[in-house]
Amino acid sequence: MAFIDHIHACNSAKPEQYVPFCMDGRVIGGTRPAFANALLAHPARHVLRNHANDGLHLAPEIASHDSRSQAFAALIADLHRDGMIKSLHGEKFDVRPTLNDAPLCVMDRSAMSYFGFRSWGVHLNGYVRKEDGIHMWIAHRSQSKPTYPGQLDNMVAGGQPTGYSFRQNMIKECAEEANIPENLTHNMVAVGTVSYVHETEKGIKPDVMVNYDLELPLDFIPRPVDGEVSHFELMPLSEVAKMVRTGFDFKFNCALVIIDFLIRHGAITPDNEPDYAELTIGLHRDITR
Repeated sequence: MAFIDHIHACNSAKPEQYVPFCMDGRVIGGTRPAFANALLAHPARHVLRNHANDGLHLAPEIASHDSRSQAFAALIADLHRDGMIKSLHGEKFDVRPTLNDAPLCVMDRSAMSYFGFRSWGVHLNGYVRKEDGIHMWIAHRSQSKPTYPGQLDNMVAGGQPTGYSFRQNMIKECAEEANIPENLTHNMVAVGTVSYVHETEKGIKPDVMVNYDLELPLDFIPRPVDGEVSHFELMPLSEVAKMVRTGFDFKFNCALVIIDFLIRHGAITPDNEPDYAELTIGLHRDITR
């Protein structure tokens, strides 16, 4: 096994196999053909169009943020009632192709992958410096988590709900997941993004993770607060790197955040890693490549 295997595992989707989903005159997602056919056959199909078999289009008269949000909310409620969408989260995400775009609408977090809409999230690399080098705080996900129970995770992470800036959301997640006080989060540094296009049971998941580094005091001990983490473990960076390189103990996308950290902090270099170039490119995938 190698670091590059995590890039391949995260980028498991084949966008060309999906039916394009268009809004505001451009492609912003994609659905499985069976889901697209079910949408067009659904009683709420008046909100969708199939233009010359070139993909699904939201009806042009549904053109404002509020009207799109209301149309999707009604459609998703019907699909959930009919069993086509298995569960709803209750948290709303902005639907937007890039950060340059104003949100086109909001949608329940759990429904995003059915339509192939890009989701955004925040991840925190929490670490300390000791005499023998960098040590990283690793979260152990609770065994009661509905997704990836018991796997290893970045110190703090979460989806990006509507109404928050990325930094505001990161500060909120730090308090909720690890009891990191706001006075310590002042030292957080935004360090870039990692993106991937993953295949899930719901559909395609073209996600972007906005990442932060936070160097913490040696005497700070994180404490689980909201029950999503069972405990935290402080590990030498070399040990973290070995675990990522040799196995899949980490939640699939968290491994990419760690690989990015290892590259930025000089633990993975073009001299010690034959896949260095492919790693640096592979950490930034989108639905078009």
